[in-house]
Amino acid sequence: MSLARPPGAMISCHREKTKRSNVSMQEVLNTPLSAADPAALEQCVPSAGVLDTLAIFADVLLPTVAKGVIMRRRSVMNLAERLQLDRRAIRRMQMIRSKYGTGPILLRLPGRRLAVVLDPRHVHRILQESPEPFATATPEKRAALAHFEPKNALISTGAERADRRRYNEQVLESGCAVHSLVSDFARIADTEAARLCVHARESGELNWQLFSDAWFRLVRRVVFGEAAADDHELSSVMARLRQRANWAFLAPRRPELRQDLFARIEKYLNRAEQGSLAGVMAHIHATAVTEPVQQVPQWLFAFDPAGMATFRTLALLGSHPDYARLVRSEIGAISEQLPFTRAAVLESLRLWPTTPLILRETTEPTVWEMGTLPAQTGMVIFTPFFHRDNERLLYADRFAPELWSNPDQPRDSAALVPFSEGPAICPGRNLVLLLASLMITAVLENTRLRLKRPAALSAALPLPAMLNHFNLRFELAARS
Repeated sequence: MSLARPPGAMISCHREKTKRSNVSMQEVLNTPLSAADPAALEQCVPSAGVLDTLAIFADVLLPTVAKGVIMRRRSVMNLAERLQLDRRAIRRMQMIRSKYGTGPILLRLPGRRLAVVLDPRHVHRILQESPEPFATATPEKRAALAHFEPKNALISTGAERADRRRYNEQVLESGCAVHSLVSDFARIADTEAARLCVHARESGELNWQLFSDAWFRLVRRVVFGEAAADDHELSSVMARLRQRANWAFLAPRRPELRQDLFARIEKYLNRAEQGSLAGVMAHIHATAVTEPVQQVPQWLFAFDPAGMATFRTLALLGSHPDYARLVRSEIGAISEQLPFTRAAVLESLRLWPTTPLILRETTEPTVWEMGTLPAQTGMVIFTPFFHRDNERLLYADRFAPELWSNPDQPRDSAALVPFSEGPAICPGRNLVLLLASLMITAVLENTRLRLKRPAALSAALPLPAMLNHFNLRFELAARS
């Protein structure tokens, strides 16, 4: 099998009372970020007032963290969906931008200095200039991820980060739209989708529990091989560690549980089963600092939000039948490019980002139009604001997979970053899009889905700012 390069992005953006304009990525990055007045470079960027700081914390940061950044909390997700807290967060960010301009805007919190990003140009700059001077290894990330992967590339620095990043990219084949094991992965997706549809018909509906079970069977087989297909205990240990990681600094670490996870992973890596990532790892050079075992938990962690995005994509297709027909046209195609399916997954990730907060840490003073930021300032990119900014994006609240359909179209001044971007872009981006697309087409080959819940999800209505994957329900019909 072979897939085309992953679709790029074409974005149409508008500002009130201004003409629409398209700006290439290079133009965005070349835009001067310092003000004409040299005095601006001698002062710190503006700080949010006390009330605005509290509002950002209450409406944006606290709800996002409460939902579970490392592992979603079902009860909080239910409440957040009912109250549409993401819509409130986006409105708050729009109000802050209206008051403070392009930003960044500094929040002075006890014991921590954070800068909230307000301008798409700044998003691109920060991500393109990672990890120096915008490091990925922030204190918050280190505190959370150290619970289950203290030597992972994402929270490493310097030569260790470079080596571990290199290893991840080689195993995951980050630069390739199609992993060399695509035929094995497609076979796995086919069998798991068929099994899932049988179980869903027996239970009378397709829900998140059934889909999640099938998805993680696929993940374990892809990462470790057939021997791990039913190793639910491995996933359980991982889940317990991720639940603790949600609390970051506040939860004591469980080194014995973490070691249990590493031992289970190492057992499968030693097997190096052909047709799995473990088999690939056996042929990738590891140095004294690579720590292959500790790179794997990040993949297992990342595949959870990937499953959420896949399930939400099925909901979008179930409520947008015209586009679902395009996706169905890719079933059984000789060429496995699946461009419509990939575009639908990317659009799901735009509408409901699974990484709502992208965090960076300045390693040196940085200069902006409105002043400077000192070193060791945390940079906060709230992705739903940039993906669903209905004051500036014509397509903010509708299903618009055409945004991702042409890889040659330049980006404009919007910032659509479902997998981040730049040197620290998610190394599993292409693999996630591949597996999600294979699973979706395999499910649709076995059945036709009708979205039961939420009933309000419709092509005729603005899409909600939050879609709780836990509550999605589908009816299944026989394949026709």
